[in-house]
Amino acid sequence: MESVYSNLGRPSKRVVVGPGWGLDNAVVSVGKGRVLIVTVDPVSVIPEFGMELSGWLSVHLIASDFTASGVDPEFATFTYNFPRAMSEAQKKEFVRAVGFECKKLGVAIVGGNTGTYPGAGFTVIGTGSMFGTARDSKYVTPSMGQSGDAVLMTKQPAIEAVGSLALSFPGFLDEKVGRKTSAKARAVMAKCTTVEDARAARKVGLGDGALTSMHDATEGGVLGGLEEMARASHHAFEVDTGEIPVDETTTQVCSSFGLDPLTTMGEGALLLTCCPGAVSDLKKLMSRAKIPVTEIGTVKTGEGLLLTGPGGRKRKFVRGPDRYWPTYERFVRQRTQ
Repeated sequence: MESVYSNLGRPSKRVVVGPGWGLDNAVVSVGKGRVLIVTVDPVSVIPEFGMELSGWLSVHLIASDFTASGVDPEFATFTYNFPRAMSEAQKKEFVRAVGFECKKLGVAIVGGNTGTYPGAGFTVIGTGSMFGTARDSKYVTPSMGQSGDAVLMTKQPAIEAVGSLALSFPGFLDEKVGRKTSAKARAVMAKCTTVEDARAARKVGLGDGALTSMHDATEGGVLGGLEEMARASHHAFEVDTGEIPVDETTTQVCSSFGLDPLTTMGEGALLLTCCPGAVSDLKKLMSRAKIPVTEIGTVKTGEGLLLTGPGGRKRKFVRGPDRYWPTYERFVRQRTQ
């Protein structure tokens, strides 16, 4: 990471928020009291998902990062480095899915690059970027959490891991947890977006006295995302792990693959910090949107993520690698042997 941060091209005073730990969105001043918000993410095709779901997921992973700013994206660019193994029909279906979902979100695709190249393969087949404008101070970043804020999360942990593994290895999971639970796990993928979570939450207001920061939980899971917010805001996040809701399906699927639900791919859960006086209104807004939200901790002075476990014991969270991708790779190898 240090090699990235030390090679950022020409410095510019117009960069309000640049690259940083846990900062998914860049913010650039464009003058006259307005800023440009930009985010970028990989675009993936996972054959077991099919083209339509792969396109939907690619769009929502990018849009989830962007809307965590409290702002909607307006424009997008996509680069597709299609593998030769993809048929023309599959390429068309994927591109249609991306375009359809962007249209639903109100995003115009304004450029990119498309081609089929030797050496390109599944699952990452390119990149997508979304951008849009906002007024100064009418957005949030993970660095804005303040001492005294409540820490909340939507839905539950490990949504992306559970849905992805269930879709990728249905036979294995059917045998381990039964067809009924396996089917529930596959359906979880529909929750792998935080766009509507962020849109509902921002209605309580952004900034002092209201919603102070948002961050979607991706690699590293819910605890990884909280640790990123703590580091970005230069505060301590004290979280009671017993308050984090984990349902039985998630527990069974993660156990089957040897994963910890709290520290593995968690896209679909939105992490928030909110002024205590606005928490009640925030919960009402989320309830109206039919999005579960749980209060799990507090922002305090200090640094790092502090976890409270059984008996009230506290420990500092030390982030390790997310085991999702090594697990996925191992099961793919087993399937092809």
